[in-house]
Amino acid sequence: MSDGFDDRAVPRRTLAGATILQIVPALQEEPAARSAVNIAHVLLLAGARALIAADGGPLANELTAAGAEWIPMVNASANPFRLRRNARMLEGLIAQERIDIVHAYDAGAAWSARMAAAQIAVWLVTTVPDVPSYTGMRGRYASALAHGDRIIAPSNYAAAPIIERFAVPPEHITIVPRVIDTATYDPAAVSPQRIAALRSQWRVAADDLIVVVPGRVAPWNGQLLLGEIARMLVDRGVRGFVFVVVGEHTTYPKYARDVVKRAESFDVDDLVRLAGHCTDMPAAFAAAHFVAVPALEPPVLGRVVAQAQAMGRPVVTADVGVLPEHVVSPPRMPEDVRTGWVAKAGDAADFAQALARALTLDNAAYRGMSARARQFAEYMFSPESVADAMRSVYTSLLARDL
Repeated sequence: MSDGFDDRAVPRRTLAGATILQIVPALQEEPAARSAVNIAHVLLLAGARALIAADGGPLANELTAAGAEWIPMVNASANPFRLRRNARMLEGLIAQERIDIVHAYDAGAAWSARMAAAQIAVWLVTTVPDVPSYTGMRGRYASALAHGDRIIAPSNYAAAPIIERFAVPPEHITIVPRVIDTATYDPAAVSPQRIAALRSQWRVAADDLIVVVPGRVAPWNGQLLLGEIARMLVDRGVRGFVFVVVGEHTTYPKYARDVVKRAESFDVDDLVRLAGHCTDMPAAFAAAHFVAVPALEPPVLGRVVAQAQAMGRPVVTADVGVLPEHVVSPPRMPEDVRTGWVAKAGDAADFAQALARALTLDNAAYRGMSARARQFAEYMFSPESVADAMRSVYTSLLARDL
């Protein structure tokens, strides 16, 4: 080199000594805030300084007890005057605290952070909501989510609207799934007594295969299909199974009655049981042999599919929203790594075909799929995996400072 300096000798910058500010609407127990708090723990362990700007909430104590810093800020707003004040506040904060990266989890926060970043050098990371909205005043600010130096999306389903609306190249988006508690949802953490108590409560025979159908009994969750599916399975010669619908069924009482009546009309009412709300979902999944999610409309998060697999339970899910992304199945992946099946939403025959394959697996095939389901959930959704993915995003930006 002409100046005699070998820049290969300069160490890449890491998180140690860096200051990261995350912005979430409030420190409530919801996905964005929980992700931010988990990431703050990871940053502290890496030697970074972790700040979160947000309205208050029960997670504030957990955050500060760990050594991170909470900056009170009302940012869940579409008021342009509020967002401009926030931008000025952020500009001062970035300069005063020598912040290296700002990570905004909301359209309004991203808009304020982008205004601040235009005035003072800082890296901007944005996270796309699970269900982005581009209507009304908040839609006006959503474009800021598309202009981060790094863009995070919790799924391809969540990324698709922002790619289409703002012509964001897909390679500019990093998919980081929502975290699930893989320590709580772990087969080794559920005692046989907890499983036995639920089987007894559900009045399930010792040799019956249980298909748990999780979720509130409501029209958009598709439980009305279960009677027809059960009839088709019986007609195929599949025996020794029972659908246990685990979810609150008092909000939509007429629909719940229709689910039962439809099962009666197919003469399979003994195979479809409404168990009501369950306070021990890890045990419910552990008691299951399979989990079915016949949703007709996209759920916001779809975490039950990930949680079921974390419990080592293969899943048959509808092809709506994020749900297919949470299962390993052909044609996206080879048959020998399958963890479940994806069926056409609202198609009882397609669900019956998938469940017939599931319910007739031999023991060796079932054990293999169960193990793969657990491995997949740990790889994709565990706090450690999600933290590693976010750490890589931050580190890649810090390395560009040199």
